[in-house]
Amino acid sequence: MRQETGESTPLLCYYGDDFTGSTDVLEALSSAGLQTVLFLEAPDAEWIGERFPHADCIGVAGVSRSMTPQEMETELYPILGKLKELRPKLMHYKVCSTFDSSPEAGSIGRAIEIGRSVFPAGRFVPLLAGVPALGRYTVFGHHFAAGSGGREVYRLDRHPTMSRHPVTPMDEADLRVHLSRQTRLPAALMDLLALEGPFPEVEQRLEMLLRHSPGIVLFDALDESRLAAAGRLIWEEAGRTGGEALFAAGSSGIEYALTGYLRAAGRLPDRPSGSTGGSLGRAEQLLVVSGSCSPVTGTQIASALASGFAGIRVPVPALLGLDGGEQAARDLLAASSACLREGRSLVLYTADGPEDPAVKEAEGLAAAGGMAPPEWRRLLGVRLGALARELVLAHGLKRLAVAGGDTSGYVTRGLRISALEWLASAAPGAPVCRAYSEDLRLDGLQLILKGGQMGGEGFLADVLEGRQMKINGHLK
Repeated sequence: MRQETGESTPLLCYYGDDFTGSTDVLEALSSAGLQTVLFLEAPDAEWIGERFPHADCIGVAGVSRSMTPQEMETELYPILGKLKELRPKLMHYKVCSTFDSSPEAGSIGRAIEIGRSVFPAGRFVPLLAGVPALGRYTVFGHHFAAGSGGREVYRLDRHPTMSRHPVTPMDEADLRVHLSRQTRLPAALMDLLALEGPFPEVEQRLEMLLRHSPGIVLFDALDESRLAAAGRLIWEEAGRTGGEALFAAGSSGIEYALTGYLRAAGRLPDRPSGSTGGSLGRAEQLLVVSGSCSPVTGTQIASALASGFAGIRVPVPALLGLDGGEQAARDLLAASSACLREGRSLVLYTADGPEDPAVKEAEGLAAAGGMAPPEWRRLLGVRLGALARELVLAHGLKRLAVAGGDTSGYVTRGLRISALEWLASAAPGAPVCRAYSEDLRLDGLQLILKGGQMGGEGFLADVLEGRQMKINGHLK
């Protein structure tokens, strides 16, 4: 799109508060025909110009969802500062579509305050959490999410998974109330009725809201037409900032809203011109690393084991042991290598669902050792990342799947790759990515990063076989 319009700067930059969320945005933009590159560290403008001169959108995959507000400040200020140098039209702080956060962990309110201080242009911060394509809806400010299989939709504070999330259980479905615990910035609502009808009327309703000077405007999201209306409002607000980036927060619904509007306005093709319709095909072997406690992932693990995958339960308590977990890590590496040498695909998993007693055992052991939850989860993630790298290199693996947002972040960083591009779709919100690395043994690795709630029961077998994975043909 930049080539066609003569744009000299990115249309959009984004920071993802976890890795699966970051690849969700990567998929949403790339599948709409916008060339998008996702980096693991904030990139230099010069390097982007050399390697990806025509990129329409630039992302940075982060892990702020697992951080305290103080840690978020240390993480976000320098990264957002670097992205500001790229002079995008819109700067998006990407959060999980289930909005799970708290004042102590992954505070979306604090992230908005930080983002607003770095990107002060614009009259308000747009906030959009709903993604109808992923079964996430905001209705009169209350958030809803589909359950396992997508057959039933739950209010967030009654959702069977999110209401019992081990780190940030959601006990409030009204996003304005939830957010008020994390920031003093007032939030107004553009509800379903306000987003309905001829656009001049929709625009006038927004202007009436802005008379009260809200710091944040939350947009309802139920269907594609209202999503496109929200996208147009956000895009036009970004056009009023005098060349400075407008800061926005929310799920990949931001990208679906913007691309929905831009396509309706004739600025995007109906179908990405680079799509070839070809399939990635079957991988010789698939390594799966799961740190998710989601019942959806638990069902996927059980299905994979029933279909012939080898499975090894990660000994979390031993890895967190008083000896530093060195021996447990060596034993796990040896057992994993033995399975892979047999030619089998392998699932390494820390839990098989939210009720797995290993979760409580690990929490108790960590507490006894004086480790706070973010600390021991980070230690475990680093262990899993180092293990995944050793296994991929030792066995020449070409395809790797990771389940769990925080786990995906630590594993991907442990692999020491530099950037990702969208390659294909495995399931909505769970894309296949092409990895870039200075290490030629890892360059070209096919990496699937899956949030706990994403994918159907047979997801892992589908990823192994390459079923429904259509190649995005413009990638090298």
